[in-house]
Amino acid sequence: MADSSIASASATAFAPSIAPSIAPPLWLLAELTYRCPLHCAFCSNPVDFAHHGAELDTQTWRATISAARELGAVQIGFSGGEPLLRDDLETLVEHARGIGFYTNLITSGVGLSAARIAGLKSAGLDHIQLSMQDSTRELNDFLTSTRTFELKREVAKRIKAQGYPMVLNCVLHRYNLPHVAQIIEMALELGADYLELANTQYYGWALLNREQLMPTAEQLREAEAVVERYRARIGGRCRILFVVPDYFESRPKACMSGWGAVFLGVAPDGTALPCHAARSLPGLALPNVRDASLRDIWTGSAAFNAFRGDAWMREPCRSCDERHVDHGGCRCQAWLLSGDAAAADPVCAKSPDHGRVEQAVHFARRADRSDEHPLVFRSRANSLAR
Repeated sequence: MADSSIASASATAFAPSIAPSIAPPLWLLAELTYRCPLHCAFCSNPVDFAHHGAELDTQTWRATISAARELGAVQIGFSGGEPLLRDDLETLVEHARGIGFYTNLITSGVGLSAARIAGLKSAGLDHIQLSMQDSTRELNDFLTSTRTFELKREVAKRIKAQGYPMVLNCVLHRYNLPHVAQIIEMALELGADYLELANTQYYGWALLNREQLMPTAEQLREAEAVVERYRARIGGRCRILFVVPDYFESRPKACMSGWGAVFLGVAPDGTALPCHAARSLPGLALPNVRDASLRDIWTGSAAFNAFRGDAWMREPCRSCDERHVDHGGCRCQAWLLSGDAAAADPVCAKSPDHGRVEQAVHFARRADRSDEHPLVFRSRANSLAR
């Protein structure tokens, strides 16, 4: 059932700010589209994305980007779905760069032709993050349900040729954790300056496929040991980031550095988001940039004030010495695992619901996983069915 604190906070779409002073957002994530040529089983997009409204047009996106800059945001990420499916991407990049944003493209690489990357460079794009799914064609293409492995390698070379820092991202899970050494070797071969090995966080499609994607603690330890050996060997040649999944920690992450603190997301249909997965919270009346100013959304909306600060916290968070460090953890994860968005994040060992996390991790160690369901790949048809 919906958490009562959300229901009361969202009784009206807007309410006076509960904080005497609200700092500006620093980072705008512009999710330009939910359309994507890939069908990744671990995609963080909402599983019901096909049911959401029409995408914002160019003019509305330009106005939204300008409003975020006026609020104080300094960095913008263009993502999706696949943002390259928007014909106006170069126009939006040029606009953002022209008003002072540091611009970042988060892409699968599909559609990033030589002409397109040159156009983005001319528009002022500062940074490109390219996703790879594995070091092998077979697993890359299986996980995306596409044939894109060779294309991604070519795109990596184009990014490098344009003088961009080579930033590769690879989401890790049970299928590719044993390939970490090969993934690092591939990154080195492509001249990567940064490699982010981001273990799956279980939202969206990844949560739907959690049983299939969850690794064992042994797999994680072995992979992290491999990363440490490579770090010692290659020095500053490539910076390798290894992000451990929440489920294997005893304390939650400081999700988005706190709700409504530094992160502002805007979905393809204009819905404003305090975090990537906020749409999963029932009863939370998320505002839309079509209906209200971004300043009013950030400072005065009930949704963005719902979990600001610590007044909303209950025990054990309220009296915890770490509450100003982890901000109580992730609200979406709390809802998804406990059914209560105001509860302590069950990842925390102090949470009364921590056993649910331990149960999920324990399942990954079972020798007999015959009751496991097949992977559900991200697709419009599967989304419409949800």
